[in-house]
Amino acid sequence: MSAENITVSGISGRYATALFDLAVADKQLDAVATDLSTLQSMMDESADLARLIRSPLVSRGDQAKAMAAVLAKLGVGDLVRRFVGTVAQNRRLFALSDIITDYGKLLAAARGEVAARVTSAKKLSESQINAVSAALKSAIGSDVRLESDVDASLIGGLVIKVGSRMVDSSIRTKLQNLKFAMKGVG
Repeated sequence: MSAENITVSGISGRYATALFDLAVADKQLDAVATDLSTLQSMMDESADLARLIRSPLVSRGDQAKAMAAVLAKLGVGDLVRRFVGTVAQNRRLFALSDIITDYGKLLAAARGEVAARVTSAKKLSESQINAVSAALKSAIGSDVRLESDVDASLIGGLVIKVGSRMVDSSIRTKLQNLKFAMKGVG
């Protein structure tokens, strides 16, 4: 199975496609996805790691050594460690987060999944997430991988994005529409 059925582009797309193809060859798609998710979580949580990845002042050797130490501490697999080492040696660590995102897109496409983002006013329970996922699966006709966000400014309701389509049933939007309608009356 190749990653050619979905379009990812740029530096991140090329690297993600290469990693995806290596993971397919080694039959490690899920292991690589888990390792990348762990790495992304660490990058999101650590300001120092984010600075190391983005700084052009840190030499490529120092970046590679630091990333090797971080990956060893996280216990990621050999394929991801070698891959990130190559990315560091090529001075492309600044694109690592985008590479991880593009790998997720390739993996979802290979599995026949569609990615959807659900934004709600407060954190959804597991049963609510399952209900939204089931409704989207029946509407779209394929498996759905949900990513959920919280935005308290919505007041209530949901905003669901699937690809380029968006359904906004938030109270914030309904109030804005009512406000515009009222301005037109007076």
